Amino acid sequence: MTRPETETAVPPAHPCEIIPGDPACGLVIACDHASNFVPADIALGVPASEYARHIAYDIGAAAVTRSLAAQLGAPAILTNFSRLIIDPNRGRADPTLVMRLSDGAVVPGNARIDEAGKQARIARFYAPFDAAIDDAIAAAQAAGRPPVLLTMHSFTPYWRGIARPWQVGILYDRDERFARPLIRALEADPAGLTVGDNQPYGGGLPGDTIDRHATARGLANALVEIRQDLIAGADGQAEWAARFARVLRPLLAA
Repeated sequence: MTRPETETAVPPAHPCEIIPGDPACGLVIACDHASNFVPADIALGVPASEYARHIAYDIGAAAVTRSLAAQLGAPAILTNFSRLIIDPNRGRADPTLVMRLSDGAVVPGNARIDEAGKQARIARFYAPFDAAIDDAIAAAQAAGRPPVLLTMHSFTPYWRGIARPWQVGILYDRDERFARPLIRALEADPAGLTVGDNQPYGGGLPGDTIDRHATARGLANALVEIRQDLIAGADGQAEWAARFARVLRPLLAA
């Protein structure tokens, strides 16, 4: 079948894109669903058009993450693989770790995956992403500044035909130390943003990236969701990266 078109012309050598940064900057950024790349040896059996949809990756999130990391000098870790292979923002025991059906799309290559096949994908894709985040957090702690963990995502403008009113959402579980002031800062933006408070999704997902890497360590954290139509192009990506850089600087300094 036709392979999906991706942002990467050459297959990545590592399952993660690791952007170095100042370990003492107070921030580690992760982008769980940065890429729609699927290696040639994995046959998922879905039409190429599906790889352009949100089921394969978070549209626009990677570009915002790269720009934000550059502006803040922060370390960042981005996936180099599609969430259709395995979803690193799920716990290892989560039944949606390897999706068989995603927003109406059947994924034949996942339908009959056995435990051995799942463990092979964990070892090849999921575990290196985990390890890269662990390394960035360990470096920050060694530098004497336990970091905030910020994870970057994007969401669809409509869900089941209903328009979503938020331009951006901030998700969190029990720890609101960073999420609450971040919400207030975004609400004060001159653009008059409608900011989702644990919208469009709830923030408490056992075993997700925040849970594994921040909650388990007692680190402040937040999960960012930006509406995809706002960051589908370069101008919107630059605008939102600059906005987050602007609001994050004083929060991190505090």
